[in-house]
Amino acid sequence: MIKEIVPLKITEVPTGTRVFDWKVPNEWQIRDAYIADAKETRLVDFKRHNLHVVNYSAPVDAWMTLGELKPHLHTLPEQPDLIPYRTSYYQKTWGFCLSHNDLESMDDQQKYRVVIDSTLAPGSLTYGEAYLPGSSQKEILLSTHVCHPSLANDNLSGVVVAAYLARELQRLDTRFSYRFLFVPATIGTICWLSNNKSHLQNIHGGLVLAGVGGPGPFTYKRSRAGNTPIDRIATRVLKDRRSHVVQDFVPMGYDERQYCSPGVNLPVGSLSRAPYDTYPEYHTSADNPTFLTPEQLFESLAVVSDVVAALEHDLVFESNRPFGEPMLSKYNLYSTGELGQDEKDIQQALLWLLNFSDGQHSLIDIAERSGLPMHAMLEAAKKLEQHDLLRRSNEDRCE
Repeated sequence: MIKEIVPLKITEVPTGTRVFDWKVPNEWQIRDAYIADAKETRLVDFKRHNLHVVNYSAPVDAWMTLGELKPHLHTLPEQPDLIPYRTSYYQKTWGFCLSHNDLESMDDQQKYRVVIDSTLAPGSLTYGEAYLPGSSQKEILLSTHVCHPSLANDNLSGVVVAAYLARELQRLDTRFSYRFLFVPATIGTICWLSNNKSHLQNIHGGLVLAGVGGPGPFTYKRSRAGNTPIDRIATRVLKDRRSHVVQDFVPMGYDERQYCSPGVNLPVGSLSRAPYDTYPEYHTSADNPTFLTPEQLFESLAVVSDVVAALEHDLVFESNRPFGEPMLSKYNLYSTGELGQDEKDIQQALLWLLNFSDGQHSLIDIAERSGLPMHAMLEAAKKLEQHDLLRRSNEDRCE
């Protein structure tokens, strides 16, 4: 389905492949899973909701008492109507997830048939990659995880935003090249990094997109370095919005952990609307399509697009009128009438740009110094270029 939106190269990494300190595990195939009573009525049914089985469960087919079964059951007593999401990728076990209400309705005196029809066998790990070349070999990396079944915010939302951003960028002539990764979390990212060690020097900046469809405020988590162009630009773009949070890097979370790991340490931050494990729907059956709205997804796409636009236009300019301040009214760039806030910001940005465009300051430098919105800087630079008052310096932050 992603390939219908953006061309993807599919990579298969065989079971047993060594990737840094890890090894690609067996491939899991699941066909059916259920808990049934003596009348063969399915009380828990993978085909009804695939969160019902612990992902990567080993096969089982047995009759058990509830007491024997309970160590393999996972519920949320504090959220008794919801099914939790659980995995066990690296410890061989099996299990079921169900609502606590359903567990309470089960009978201690009955035996239950427990079936997980699955296989764990040599296969491969799969990830998708879309590369969109620009005028520079320097790349912006957009990464999103694809390994959480039936969870809408975490992380179908990231997949959707990444795919549609890639579709839009295909239509543009860009300064940077763009690489989109659709990967299983952790092990998939480690596979990509291991396969591309010689390529990592080309990464100018990047974002991990996860949980971008929910109702929370935008949250940006800085890269490990903390003051890279992507950190500065993402922070500046979010400051133009009333509700946002900026966090320093910590080695917990999504795949920014891998991109910022020792020996890699790429300039990659993460963007979400609510960070992992901070909203009650997280890793439960409540993280379904009703938790998202088209407006929230579109706003997330708009924010990421703004970050990309700012990266693309974080240029260094020089003034073509280096002595004194140009007479802006002569170029129809100065107004004494009543202005809205956007017009005021752009008019101030014109003056800041003319003053600091000395071949030493990029747009993000001037935006941070002035406190003006990045979009005002971009619009002002466009106007000044059109009137031949600014020229692009040979100093290109892309290179």
